[in-house]
Amino acid sequence: MNTANMCQTVPSHNTTGHRRSPMHTSFYWGHESQILFSGWPGSSRGMYALALFFVFGLAVIVECLSYHSIVKPEANKVAAWFFKTAMHTVRAGLSYIVMLAVMSFNGGVFLAAVSGHAAGFLIFGSKAFGKHGGSEKLPNLSPRR
Repeated sequence: MNTANMCQTVPSHNTTGHRRSPMHTSFYWGHESQILFSGWPGSSRGMYALALFFVFGLAVIVECLSYHSIVKPEANKVAAWFFKTAMHTVRAGLSYIVMLAVMSFNGGVFLAAVSGHAAGFLIFGSKAFGKHGGSEKLPNLSPRR
C-alpha cells in the first residue's frame, strides 16, 4: 500500500478559476483545514478553535433535542404532531451538519463532535445532573443472561 500519498490531490484550478485545496482521505491533525464552507476556518488558529467550539456546540444541541420534549401533554394533538415533526427535522439537519464537519477528516473536529455528543448526553440524556434525563430513550446496556 502506498502511504506516501494519503492526500488525494485535485487539479490546482477548477473550471471557474478558483484554487481548490486537497481533499484528505484519512484522518489528519492540524489547524489548516476546511470545515463545512470553502475557506473556513482557513489557516488561522483562532478560527480553527472557533470551528471546534462550533462543532462541539452543534453536537450538544443535537443531544438536547434528542432527549427533551418541549410539547406539553395538554397541547392540541395536530399542532403537537407538526411541532414534533419540525423539531425532528431540525435535529436531523443539525446531525447531518455535524456529520459533514467530521467528513473533513480533521482529528480535532472528530474529537470535538464526539466530545460534544458525550457532553450533551451527560447533561441531557443521563440523570447525572438531576431528574431531567430522558430515561425512556436510554438503551439497555446491561449484559444479557
